[in-house]
Amino acid sequence: MRSLWWSLLVVQILFLLGFSNGESPYRWYNWNITYGDIYPLGVKQQGILINGQFPGPPIDSVTNDNLIINVFNSLDEPFLLSWNGIQQRRNSWQDGVYGTNCPIPPGQNFTYVLQVKDQIGSFFYFPSLAMHKAAGGYGGIIIRSRPLIPIPFPPPTGDYTILVGDWFKQNHTDLKAILDGGNDLPFPDGLLVNGRGSNGLTFTVDQGRTYRFRISNVGLTTAINFRIQGHKMVLVEAEGTHTLQNTYESLDIHLGQSYSVLVTMDQPGQDYYIVASTRFTSPVLTATSILHYSNSAGGVSGPPPGGPTIEIDWSLNQARSVRQNLTASGPRPNPQGSYHYGLVNTTRTIRLVNSAPVINGKKRYAVNSVSFIPSDTPLKLADYFKIPGVFNLGSIQDYPTGGGGYLQTSVMAADFRAYVEIVFENPEDTVQSWHIDGHIFFVVGMDGGQWSAASRLNYNLRDGISRCTIQVYPRSWTALYMPLDNVGMWNIRSENWARQYLGQQFYLRVYSPVNSWRDEYPIPIGALLCGRASGRKTRPL
Repeated sequence: MRSLWWSLLVVQILFLLGFSNGESPYRWYNWNITYGDIYPLGVKQQGILINGQFPGPPIDSVTNDNLIINVFNSLDEPFLLSWNGIQQRRNSWQDGVYGTNCPIPPGQNFTYVLQVKDQIGSFFYFPSLAMHKAAGGYGGIIIRSRPLIPIPFPPPTGDYTILVGDWFKQNHTDLKAILDGGNDLPFPDGLLVNGRGSNGLTFTVDQGRTYRFRISNVGLTTAINFRIQGHKMVLVEAEGTHTLQNTYESLDIHLGQSYSVLVTMDQPGQDYYIVASTRFTSPVLTATSILHYSNSAGGVSGPPPGGPTIEIDWSLNQARSVRQNLTASGPRPNPQGSYHYGLVNTTRTIRLVNSAPVINGKKRYAVNSVSFIPSDTPLKLADYFKIPGVFNLGSIQDYPTGGGGYLQTSVMAADFRAYVEIVFENPEDTVQSWHIDGHIFFVVGMDGGQWSAASRLNYNLRDGISRCTIQVYPRSWTALYMPLDNVGMWNIRSENWARQYLGQQFYLRVYSPVNSWRDEYPIPIGALLCGRASGRKTRPL
């Protein structure tokens, strides 16, 4: 049976590849998910490993590559991987969150069939169920430009991926139990850089050369600031968009965000600190790594350079300076600025307000008063098989209701090819970070205070950055323009994983009445079926 299943899967994959792009190469991966002992902060913990590695293996690809990733779950609990920033064009079947996919049962496998269609940039993958992310299981994703597509800077000498995030010494099951009990997580115990604590990593460079650093915040609860002692950083990319090449001494990176910077090794030959520290926290956590010049005459000197700590205005002003490079090519040869997002009329405004209600005596988090609860069947499967009673369209409103919080499997209806304005409003005293699966959006504005229609007068309708994850500062708002150009069931979530787990998320159903492969791929033959979809048939080969 297993060999027959694999044969059918290979036929399906080859058919899909031929349909999607006969000339695009494909890359095959076999990943085994296991528990293993790790000591990132000097204390033995149960980590989630991929092929024995923490962090997991990197994915290095090129625009339009097809990625065939066979994931075998050797844990004693269900497992899923999701792909932060990979748009899954026409293919929310592969998104890897519970709203779209059945978890991989213990002792079984699932093969993801992804195409990084019309994308470039720096991203990461992560485990999406429960609090698995607190145990590892994440890794970096690189999508390089095709050889004939120009990039707006000379090729760097080297390319380093840096995955930074806060870390807890407790097991992920203990953290889940804390949240299930209606309590907040404790303060993190430290920061990790590529799975290691302070001074656990050394990056070797040659004097006079320029290197690319791809930095992602893979943490659970805190924004970070990144800096390199004695060196300037030139920002060149944010989540797949080439940016204006501004120079920074340090860079704020909020939960779920990814950036690329170029650093020229123009200092005397010695070692220097690479520093990550938490933002908007007390106390401030710091982790250091070493930048080692190959001709170094000595180790690091002096204390690690300090950075911003609680300053909101500093961070807001920096965020506004991150803009598109309009003349640079993206994944295609045409300039990024050839899509004039500011000249397209929006068809709908969606206002989303986060809150922290107490429901049934327990702490929850909500969007427009609705605290999301998972259904017994993935929403995408319920939609495909037309299973009643799993979710209701319109179970979350386009605007804040002002009422008390309540539990609901919240799904918002949307039309394919609509062009929407989304306003995230944050009345709380903590920074929020939001991610939208399956799409990119244009950041047109962010400011303090209450958003109103008059706020549109100050929108940036020319070179706002396009990305998939954005922050909202305390008692502030952030506004986006987003083309709904990807049919499917898409997760909109807080990147603060405790808030996401306790309900600060919902799904956007982007619907096309045309049943065509031009709009959406069919259900995979090997799709896992669970809940009320169990026992049904996917489709004939």
